[in-house]
Amino acid sequence: MAVYDFTRREEPWVVIVPQGDPLLERQLAALEGQGGLVFHVSAEELTTPEGVFAAFARTLEFSGYFGRNWDAMVDCLDDLQGSWHGGRGVAVVIRDADLLLDAGQLRLFVSVVCQAAARANSAMDSDGEPWDRPAIAQHFAFVSRAASTGDFVSRLTGDDLKVEVVGQYVTVSPDG
Repeated sequence: MAVYDFTRREEPWVVIVPQGDPLLERQLAALEGQGGLVFHVSAEELTTPEGVFAAFARTLEFSGYFGRNWDAMVDCLDDLQGSWHGGRGVAVVIRDADLLLDAGQLRLFVSVVCQAAARANSAMDSDGEPWDRPAIAQHFAFVSRAASTGDFVSRLTGDDLKVEVVGQYVTVSPDG
């Protein structure tokens, strides 16, 4: 079994992979083969919260009600199952993720996309009630040029995230 599978609604929601990783290429091709969508964002755009909000709003075509804050980002990422994309699975690939290691919001950013993916991948809300929309596979890949897994682990470890090193990968999901 693969360390992660972008075609399924299973954790981990975030994976940090080395540049040129063949598993990532296979996962993206499998997702697209099932009709899923793959979006690419450069980390150069994501070094500030404002940059994150602008890049994601543009790339993922967030609606006009996006409030350009972290909570609104969770809501908009969870709402990707709207009519514009037809309930298809989604992977967001963040290239040159090394650039985010010294950005003050890396941990918060990863926590936010984990929260959003957990909601998008679930058929039930936090009260155990069914959502009024289908669950979709939603995952995020942070592609590292040269940073070690330890560089990412040291910046992501904390109470709300489950961070694991599996070989050359760092996997991240919400903790609890």
